[in-house]
Formats: sequence, structure tokens, C-alpha cells
Amino acid sequence: MSMAPALRNTLKVQRAIHNLTQAGLAERINVSRKSINAIETGNMVPSVVLALKLATTFNVPVETLFQLEAENP
Repeated sequence: MSMAPALRNTLKVQRAIHNLTQAGLAERINVSRKSINAIETGNMVPSVVLALKLATTFNVPVETLFQLEAENP
């Protein structure tokens, strides 16, 4: 059984740089604060659309926000 690779993210860092709370970021991109928390903690993988909205909000490439964890063979 293969599992999806884990996704690391820098959302918390970007929020701090832009002085945004989870609620503030959620409001900007029209999602719940719980969704932002779930993405930050790795409990949810964002859709491509949501990842692009986040990258646009922070004015960074998607790869700055999200990185695949190294897979163990």
C-alpha cells in the first residue's frame, strides 16, 4: 500500500512575516481558520487552487510555501 508523500509548508513563517493570524489569512482567501490550521499542521493537503491563492497572497512561488518531504525507498 503506497502512501502519499508528506508535504512540508512554511505558512506559519509567511503569516508571521506578513503579520497575519490564521483567522486573518483565512478571511483573505475565503476559507475557515480551521482549514489554515489543518494545512499548517500537515493534517490537510491544500488543493492546487488553494495553494495558488496562498502563494498569491504572500507574493511568493508555491514552492516557497510547500515542499515534498523526502520519500524513504
